Amino acid sequence: MFRRDAPGAGRRPAMIVACAVIGGLLSAAAVRPQAAPAPQAQPAANQRTFAHGGVMWLNFVKADKAADFEFVMTKVKEALMKSEKPERKQQAAGWKVFKSPDPGAGGNVLYVFIIDPVMKGADYQISNIITEGFGNTAETNDILKKYAESYPASGAMSIANLNILQEFGK
Repeated sequence: MFRRDAPGAGRRPAMIVACAVIGGLLSAAAVRPQAAPAPQAQPAANQRTFAHGGVMWLNFVKADKAADFEFVMTKVKEALMKSEKPERKQQAAGWKVFKSPDPGAGGNVLYVFIIDPVMKGADYQISNIITEGFGNTAETNDILKKYAESYPASGAMSIANLNILQEFGK
């Protein structure tokens, strides 16, 4: 299964909560992360879970926000690793972040998450991981704002759920 996601497009319930966390508003046509100050961060009511063996998650990030996106990914790793929940460390073990050295369409930078194996039922929602790891703090709000502002308005995220067909090395 392949689905297109972008902040506010596709997985609208997930993004409604994320936009509320960063102070954005949903419009009928598209969601654009807002530069307005973020309200206090709260755990999102929804989760991003995967039920298949692996995931390829494409993130198209504004070139001038690449450093912010990479900062957020460092914080995601930190939150996963410092969690007292064993499943968070298992998530981290199967999650790799790649950056394409090639220029992306529209001047965006392509980051690819390869999650293999997926921890079925675990929450991969970035905003939830950050909020859980850093609590309801100004730091959390800053991290979530950087994350939201790193994406262009639409077509910024694509997720492909994957099942193994063959493993040639085995």
